[in-house]
Amino acid sequence: MVARSSEVRPSAVRHSASPGAGGRRRRGAGRIAGLGLGGVALLVLLTGCDVGATFHGFGWPQGGISAESRRMYDLWIASCIAALAVGVFVWGLIFWCVVRYRKRGNDLPVQTRYNMPMEFLYTIAPILVVSVLFYYTAIVQTDVNKTTKNPDVTVEVVAFKWNWQFNYRDGQGPDANTVASTLGTSEVIPILVLPTNRSIRFEETSRDVIHSFWVPELLFKRDVFPGKIRNVFEVSSLESEGAYVGRCAELCGTYHAFMNFELRVVSPEKYDQFLAAKQGGKTTQEALSAIGEDPYAETTKPFDTRRTQSNFNPDDVPAGSGS
Repeated sequence: MVARSSEVRPSAVRHSASPGAGGRRRRGAGRIAGLGLGGVALLVLLTGCDVGATFHGFGWPQGGISAESRRMYDLWIASCIAALAVGVFVWGLIFWCVVRYRKRGNDLPVQTRYNMPMEFLYTIAPILVVSVLFYYTAIVQTDVNKTTKNPDVTVEVVAFKWNWQFNYRDGQGPDANTVASTLGTSEVIPILVLPTNRSIRFEETSRDVIHSFWVPELLFKRDVFPGKIRNVFEVSSLESEGAYVGRCAELCGTYHAFMNFELRVVSPEKYDQFLAAKQGGKTTQEALSAIGEDPYAETTKPFDTRRTQSNFNPDDVPAGSGS
């Protein structure tokens, strides 16, 4: 008579004890390794072509006109490619598991709980991914944010409700002198004229609330703070002449949408002539015409502010009658 506790049920036998279990594990490891190598090969192929242009920058603005903008753009594209490679690898594992371990009869597939190599991979791989991204982000951020003691050009950006003033300075800091200035109005879009091939320092301040200085081709969105705070950044050089639209990127009040400006990039010779004309008493429009540039903004135009007495007090409504 056999004791009940010594009975061996066939369904309770571990599948790993079967002779083919080791071979299945080796084949599974081989598939995982193949997926990994395929992901690496895909990453190498993608980095060898202009992925950003093919996929429209993965949502990031293209056509940067400074070295800093290219560094930020390259970091974004590399991060997107790395994310796609990780995603393809994970999706491949998911679909492979769905097919490989789909239900076949009543037997359970091989269980991988307490699989130390796999758990080690799940722990170390995310740490490595985050560490690499953090490392390159820190390098690019430090490089983009660095400033120099003696930039070639210093411009003070003054934001107010709801327009811009650009002051060309003879030094750095709030104690420097303004040698020329451009003030925007509701009728005329302010134009910030800057040269190519010279380092440029931007010093930003606000007269009232927080605004944001944004030229998409610079790939910078820099908040402009009120009070004694001066948000400072530099570009090593502007590399392409042309007209580039500028915006306020911070919701600052009723007429926030009207805070447009234009960045006009010209040659160093034309910039010097423009500055001399401004110092000689010419307006921004006259100085631009003197160097052969369009005197008014090309990339944007003034909004109709509708800030008239008739707008707030319609002529056909008697006073005190309401609407």
